Amino acid sequence: MSETPPYTLQYRFDGPEDAPVLILGPSLGTTWHMWDRQVPELAKQWRVFRFDLPGHGGAPAHPAGAVAELTARLLATLDALGVQRFGYAGCALGGAIGIELALLHPERLASLAVVAASPRFGTADEFRQRGVVVRTNGLEPIARTAPERWFTGGFAAAQPAITEWAVQMVRTTDPGCYIAACEALAAFDVRTELGRVGVPTLVLVGSDDRVTGPAEARTLVAGIPDARLAVVPGASHLVPVEQPAAVTDLLVRHFSSAWQQQFDTGQTVLPNAAVPVPAAPPQPAPVAEIAPAAVPAGPAGTAPDRYETGLKIRREVLGDAHVDRALAQAGEFSGDFQEFVTRYAWGEIWDRPGLDRRTRSCITLTALVAGGHLEELASHTRAALRNGLTPDEIKEVLLQAAVYCGVPAANRAFRVAQQVVQEETTPAG
Repeated sequence: MSETPPYTLQYRFDGPEDAPVLILGPSLGTTWHMWDRQVPELAKQWRVFRFDLPGHGGAPAHPAGAVAELTARLLATLDALGVQRFGYAGCALGGAIGIELALLHPERLASLAVVAASPRFGTADEFRQRGVVVRTNGLEPIARTAPERWFTGGFAAAQPAITEWAVQMVRTTDPGCYIAACEALAAFDVRTELGRVGVPTLVLVGSDDRVTGPAEARTLVAGIPDARLAVVPGASHLVPVEQPAAVTDLLVRHFSSAWQQQFDTGQTVLPNAAVPVPAAPPQPAPVAEIAPAAVPAGPAGTAPDRYETGLKIRREVLGDAHVDRALAQAGEFSGDFQEFVTRYAWGEIWDRPGLDRRTRSCITLTALVAGGHLEELASHTRAALRNGLTPDEIKEVLLQAAVYCGVPAANRAFRVAQQVVQEETTPAG
């Protein structure tokens, strides 16, 4: 294992020093050990490079709140090692990093495999809500429910040791880095850019994945010009762990074919990292490969203006559901007002660099208490939690407001805020 400074990633190598480099990227809440059962076979042909996300697996806790930032840190690590060209396979958030590589640095990437990935991971609200839960309750609620998201019920029941391993991986992750990674997934949306992915791509998904399932995989395949889809029966989200041999076989076939076309020169010789190789995996279920399905392309992007900037910030702060509801209810009569609010309040004021969003939330809460605007106070209490304020900090804001805005106003505000905090910080399930 390497010693890494800030803004590079913790990594390790396996396989021949003179072989081409194949990178394996982890998912949110996991470590490079999620790929342990693929390494013995892959390392016969490739110099396998695995990395940990910030704050995962004991890696330095330097949060990264955007997929592009994680991609830049990976490239900085590879640059320091002299690795210029490589193949890449990533799971979930690791898959998003792979897509970002293909979009921003296609000259570095020979071939791509994305596992349990999507051009957009659910809704931004879901991941920001998860960040609120972690900020308030720590990672224990997320850790306890990880097996439900990652594995089929039968596998979790039959493999208690692996199930507990999954829980422990999440439990030992740095909370701040986990929250930042949630923000990265909340902001990730490349639906209109998939046509620019110009490398051979394997899209791999478990048939029973309820997080990013076959529908999301088909969207990727339909959008990426040179892509094919593989569905692994009897597997959920963490398919490399649940069906390791099936995934290994698919990766070997994909990257072996791509290397014939893409790699004409050797790779830089890199130092080996001596870490024990895990035990052999169980036998896999059969793998079905499916032809691409037609999915309509998204609308072409437009040049951003203050309205577009404001709409983006408004959604990030208040949540998609709230903004969609406000715009839908506006109708013809209030449409101009909604455009004014979006363009000026959110595109001009909230976008100014002089204050961070936490501070702006504190100011907004105080102003709403003073004005008695309880409906807006509820939505901005949710926004304050998303912007990083803890329930205790919101309580302090309201106590301060009681002194200057009056006890009756603060009394009503506490009732509203308490209900919102309970709703937003109670773990689901």
